[in-house]
Amino acid sequence: MLNRTVALLLAAISCSHAFTTQPSASAPRRHMTELFAEAEDDMSGRRTFLTTVAAVIPAVAYAAPAFASGGATAGKYTTIPIAKRRYYGRVQEAVHEFLLMGPAVIKGDLTDPTVQDFFDVTKTVVVPGKKKDINGVCNKKDGDCKATDIYDSRYNDMKTTMYLLGNAFRINQQKAPDNLPTVKAAKKFFKTMNLFERKVLKNPSTNDKAATALYAEALDQLDAYLDLVELPPTESGHYDKEFSTLVGESSRIT
Repeated sequence: MLNRTVALLLAAISCSHAFTTQPSASAPRRHMTELFAEAEDDMSGRRTFLTTVAAVIPAVAYAAPAFASGGATAGKYTTIPIAKRRYYGRVQEAVHEFLLMGPAVIKGDLTDPTVQDFFDVTKTVVVPGKKKDINGVCNKKDGDCKATDIYDSRYNDMKTTMYLLGNAFRINQQKAPDNLPTVKAAKKFFKTMNLFERKVLKNPSTNDKAATALYAEALDQLDAYLDLVELPPTESGHYDKEFSTLVGESSRIT
């Protein structure tokens, strides 16, 4: 029985060497009572160490998520500000031009220039051209270094930017874009405005009351969307001015 106890104590001392300095093989044999005392001290030290580790590990595991990035926080702190810088100007300018045609649409006049221009694919520069020369010198073989702008209608650009801006307002990356409230609101507006666009492009008249009703419906739907993407409502007076459509101009409401 005594031999078993001594063997266990020696095994415990051997294990404790992971935390202590290994004694020299040439060290003199110590008295049995010293071995018992050392074993007890080592066991106490290991118990203290394990107790401390057991207390620290849950705290570290609990605190770790605070330093994580991505997932739900990615949309709130990264995607939305970037999307605002990219699309706020273009969306706000589109709302400005949408409201400009209001007086003519209320009369039912779809032939008015403000209405026609909003849907004219040759009127709006959506992508400004970049010069191809280098320090004023054209190195192209054909000698054509002129900037070429890309045109589209303000309405088509409005649809693109409203969708992309709405898609950024998400709380996680797993949800499909079409299930987002912002995208749903945008598509509801597009559906009404597509009907309005057909009237403007196919057979515009000067007394189209049905078009007036569609415009009023679209106006309400647009306000619902603007609220979801943190922009002022249409009646706020905010859209009485023109807006810069340059990318990166600002992520704030200007």
